[in-house]
Amino acid sequence: MGMSLVKLVVWISWLAMAVGAEYVKYKDPKQPVAARIKDLMSKMTLAEKIGQMAQIDRSVATEQILRDYSVGSVLSGGGSEPLPEAKAEDWINMVNAFQNGSLSSRLGIPMIYGIDAIHGHNNVYNATIFPHNVGLGATGDPELVKKIGAATALEVRATGIPYVFAPCIAVCRDPRWGRCYESYSEDHKVVEQMTDIILGLQGDPPSTWRKGVPYVGGKAKVAACAKHFVGDGGTTRGINENNTVIDMHGLLSMYMPAYSQSIIKGVSTVMVSYSSWNGQKMHANRELISGFLKNTLKFKGFVISDWQGIDRITSPPHANYTYSVQAAIQAGIDMVMVPFNLTEFVDDLTYLVDSKVIPMDRIDDAVQRILQVKFTMGLFETPMADFSLVNELGSQAHRDLAREAVRKSLVLLKNGKPGSTPLLPLPKKASKILVAGTHADNLGYQCGGWTINWQGFNGNNSTRGTTILGAIKSTVDQSTEIVFRESPDANFVKSNKFDYAIVVVGEPPYAETAGDSTNLTMIDPGPSAINNVCGTVKCVVVIISGRPIVIEPYVSAIDALVAAWLPGTEGQGVTDVLYGDYRFSGKLPRTWFKTVDQLPMNVRDSHYDPLFPLGFGLKTESGASIVSRSTSSATLRRPGLFIFMVTVTLSFYITGK
Repeated sequence: MGMSLVKLVVWISWLAMAVGAEYVKYKDPKQPVAARIKDLMSKMTLAEKIGQMAQIDRSVATEQILRDYSVGSVLSGGGSEPLPEAKAEDWINMVNAFQNGSLSSRLGIPMIYGIDAIHGHNNVYNATIFPHNVGLGATGDPELVKKIGAATALEVRATGIPYVFAPCIAVCRDPRWGRCYESYSEDHKVVEQMTDIILGLQGDPPSTWRKGVPYVGGKAKVAACAKHFVGDGGTTRGINENNTVIDMHGLLSMYMPAYSQSIIKGVSTVMVSYSSWNGQKMHANRELISGFLKNTLKFKGFVISDWQGIDRITSPPHANYTYSVQAAIQAGIDMVMVPFNLTEFVDDLTYLVDSKVIPMDRIDDAVQRILQVKFTMGLFETPMADFSLVNELGSQAHRDLAREAVRKSLVLLKNGKPGSTPLLPLPKKASKILVAGTHADNLGYQCGGWTINWQGFNGNNSTRGTTILGAIKSTVDQSTEIVFRESPDANFVKSNKFDYAIVVVGEPPYAETAGDSTNLTMIDPGPSAINNVCGTVKCVVVIISGRPIVIEPYVSAIDALVAAWLPGTEGQGVTDVLYGDYRFSGKLPRTWFKTVDQLPMNVRDSHYDPLFPLGFGLKTESGASIVSRSTSSATLRRPGLFIFMVTVTLSFYITGK
């Protein structure tokens, strides 16, 4: 009798489980994505659909909010972290806690966590910081950039995050723009090539994959985001978030090709630009978002706003938020980076739908696209992160890759004064050498903006890496005496018998509008360091900057000049080429102007008269002092420009100007 009772209890329990585990099509990974989306959307209320269209910052997110509002996405804004110097495990625990809230909602739709990982996993302590995009453009190496995408994906997944707001595929046409270092080049063809980073971030779509459909290849890959649509790099005078004045033909030929390439490569999302096109805010541009991006280019992923991007449709921002919501959603934006005022967004969009201002099919289009990405990347099957990839964060393999990227990004602009032998490569064995300048021993300056904090940092304590001074110390012979002075005076330099000097100067870190500049000068005491040192001892000047800066007044006094861009945490990449372990191979991805009065000035402009032209870059043979001149492959296809560039190169070399 006892055994029969046990059997009855077991049977009743099994029956209860069977009833409770009713088959749900959208949770079945064997079903086609389209069928899963259709099934899930048939069960969703308007409130749940609108919730999916919202992205909120982690600082205002709670498990309860994610559950109650069915919020589609959470993000970390620049520098937004779970705690100072957070480890990978801390990030995972935070993301999983938020995900628990989403999974406990009525339909259990997982949220997607997003973060800016624009030169490595740059918000995270101990992550590998790769060179910013301008440096990667100088490498001319799409395969390297693809590897960087794959390494970045692993480090981002190591912290439990499946979505990055990268790459920036802006074509910066004016270096006065504060985001110019986020652009690979002034040449849209270079930018198009570098969209291969998407294949590294997301994986290679199968040959049978339908064009325009987002692709993410498993748990070691992340959803990418092409940004900022469109024309962000062409604003008047390079003013951030300003107006790009160009006709449709110009827009399509200069700024749109990289989006077409990104879509072909399966990019999951596209972020809209703060800027305007011919006076119309991009966040409200239905013709380009719905008409061109979605209908003409056949993009099937989701379109996301920038941070408070819809607020800025009005001037002043947030002056009429209901109108902003209406204009943005009608334009074709699918997910709104709110990021703080969730209830206001939900209430306004609900009102607009209920009052028939925004049709239900526009809401359904947005939600279908968001779910397309979530289902395609396997988020429903593996919504929770684990610790299996934590050792990928800042791994030696990734640091080695970043070091390779640094050495390939460096552009040699001058090597020896007229009539003298080349200075580079430098000898490792010397009696005494001087290292000087504001940027020689400053990891924050070396990394630039969007590193740990939104605006970057100053000093060596905010993350782990190797400064250029540290790299020099580990490269030269043990018998070589190294003297470091950030700003040596002329008498100090004269009173010491230095064999040679390395002067490292440039820009401070900045991001976005804070980086807009009308004068493009290096920070003090950079000029005095150059003058005090290079007037007395043979010197190589290394420029750490996100763009070309004013250097023409100092060039004649300098023996060797190197553009190192914003190299990131792996300073040894700089010494690899300074000391000849590897040859210089980088080419200018941007025109280097003589004076700011020439700006904007890009290749093929009628007034083109650069200090160094696009594609310029001297070479050294590794371990030898043979110098050869080279021009970019793009130049070789244009004989007239090729002759012009060689003339400029030879003229510069002979005159030393």
